Amino acid sequence: MSDLLDRDFFDRPVEEVAPSLLGQIVVHHTGDGEVAIRLTEVEAYAGPMDPASHSYRGRTPRNAVMWGPPGHVYVYFTYGMHFCMNLVCGPDGTASAVLLRAGEVIDGRDLAAARRPRSSFRDLARGPARLCQALGVAREHNGLDACDADSPLRVLAGDPVDPSRVRTGPRVGVSAAKETPWRFWIDGEPSVSQYRMHVPRRRRTTGTG
Repeated sequence: MSDLLDRDFFDRPVEEVAPSLLGQIVVHHTGDGEVAIRLTEVEAYAGPMDPASHSYRGRTPRNAVMWGPPGHVYVYFTYGMHFCMNLVCGPDGTASAVLLRAGEVIDGRDLAAARRPRSSFRDLARGPARLCQALGVAREHNGLDACDADSPLRVLAGDPVDPSRVRTGPRVGVSAAKETPWRFWIDGEPSVSQYRMHVPRRRRTTGTG
């Protein structure tokens, strides 16, 4: 088994942790079995200094896990239907985290496919909501310690990624700080999600004949 990433790995600035998570392995053991995903795409969010972060306006019951300690799992619910998984970074109180955007299922493929029965292998964990579905991660896993060897949800060391393959660009679907190049991905990986710029919702207007 690969080595468990320790807390010191996460106790760094989020923009350093994010690219170093590429190639690492997220493992979730449930009563149905185990699924492991090799990370191919992530995004960094830097707490109260980052207008795109959930913690930008301060601590709330929803984002409390983001404030530390590092190495814990922050799960949030979005669009009334999806969960997204983050890994908390930096010292206690900084409220920074890395969103896990996409990855390749390397173990437990049948279980991941059963959770996402209409997806191709490439799409099983291609996008943050799909990644959570493939892993079986939901609200009850918020706050788990991914650095604890006894935790059902852990992050293990994967094979090093060639630095020449790491790309960076703007984050997906954010309206604030949208130029910040804190999305990181492995070039050429089919599991990397498609970039989408944030498009403000427009109110419907009633036309006149």
